Amino acid sequence: MRIAIVDDDALVCESLSTIAVQGSLQQGTDLIEVLAVGNNGLEAIEIYEKYQPDILLLDIQMPEMNGLEAAKIILEKYPKAKILFLTTFLDEEYIIQALRMGAKGYLMKSSVGSVLPALYAIERGQRVFGDEIVDRLPPLLNQVTINNTKKRSNYFAKLTDSEFTIVELISDGKNNREIAESLHFSEGTIRNYLSTILEKLNLRDRTQLAIAYYKHHQSTES
Repeated sequence: MRIAIVDDDALVCESLSTIAVQGSLQQGTDLIEVLAVGNNGLEAIEIYEKYQPDILLLDIQMPEMNGLEAAKIILEKYPKAKILFLTTFLDEEYIIQALRMGAKGYLMKSSVGSVLPALYAIERGQRVFGDEIVDRLPPLLNQVTINNTKKRSNYFAKLTDSEFTIVELISDGKNNREIAESLHFSEGTIRNYLSTILEKLNLRDRTQLAIAYYKHHQSTES
């Protein structure tokens, strides 16, 4: 199994590497190779594109670009990517985002003993969540299902899920800073997304975008 690890704490990267490699050797199971380590979301994207590991272990709160933002970008380009979030944040909004984007797992860093079994479970095609998260899953899954079943008119069919979410937030009157805070993106990333959206829909500005959203959204509900 080929993995990569991205965390802004070098000691965590070293510890996870040891757990994965030495653990696989001791168990006599499929050997695990750590292809690369990184310290922020931008490096996560670079590492994934360069090595395309079987599984990417990813922290959430990191400088430059956080793990959720990096994972969204990776999964939009590589939908089959297997990403395991390993974090100290038991935040429902983070968990919902991880579920929506199709992450394969979400573990707390305090559950280091679960890392090796989680890697093998994900390799077998399973999803893995820490004990602290399992009890929260039913209501969280309901929120994810509701969000994913929203009607979208053909007018917006060429947009990715992330782009359409930004359209919805713009139509609610949110500015770039508010959208960035809501999605845990940087404002620069939101501006880039908006430029791409406007180009795809051949629109001039966010006002035209909001008008188009309400025009076509209402048509799907009538």
